[in-house]
Amino acid sequence: MVTRVDHNGKVFSDQVRKQKVASILQINGQRVRGLLFYDPDGRLKDDLNNSNEAFIALTDAEFLAEDGAVVTRTKFLTINKNHIDWIMPAEDSDAAARRHS
Repeated sequence: MVTRVDHNGKVFSDQVRKQKVASILQINGQRVRGLLFYDPDGRLKDDLNNSNEAFIALTDAEFLAEDGAVVTRTKFLTINKNHIDWIMPAEDSDAAARRHS
């Protein structure tokens, strides 16, 4: 594996390691569900607060209607972090729906 270090000390390599978590995001009033990727050596909150990167990646994304029905799907979505209202693990949403049914 090839690695490179820039003048600021940031290490670049051919392989990007990311942790994924099934999530639901509220983006400018639109609810989106998918797999959110973040740095495995830190917290998701740290990636969201990192001003060096303006976007985060979401795969297998589904745009949801208010009733939870899937409106449209896409394999990959980049999201400007400034537009995120909130994020929650998808498991928490599924558990809440089971309790209320």
